[in-house]
Amino acid sequence: MADGVVAKIAGIAIQEIDGVYALGGGAARAIGTLREKVGQKDLTQGVSVEVGQTQVAVDVTLVVEYPHPLQQVADRARDAVYTAVEDLVGMEVTEVNITITDIHVPSEGDDTDDAEREPRVA
Repeated sequence: MADGVVAKIAGIAIQEIDGVYALGGGAARAIGTLREKVGQKDLTQGVSVEVGQTQVAVDVTLVVEYPHPLQQVADRARDAVYTAVEDLVGMEVTEVNITITDIHVPSEGDDTDDAEREPRVA
């Protein structure tokens, strides 16, 4: 089984988890944004796999959306990868390592300009 196939399956499974904002670190997300603008989405971004004869190890880097509990998101992502890879690929998953590199905080008042905001100090 090719590494890219397993990485794509893991990436698809993780993107369906509530609280996952994006996959990959800062540089990978920047490149991913450029790809999306030209109509190509990289489903393996932030996912690294090592495929053996009968076993798979997966490393995932992701960004969690605030205020989702980090440990719960990581646990759900880990479970999703185990299930997807074992069910679809038929190989044993030996480990899934989740690294959370950032938290996405939706900005408040994106549609208001600075002049309309109340001053914080008098």
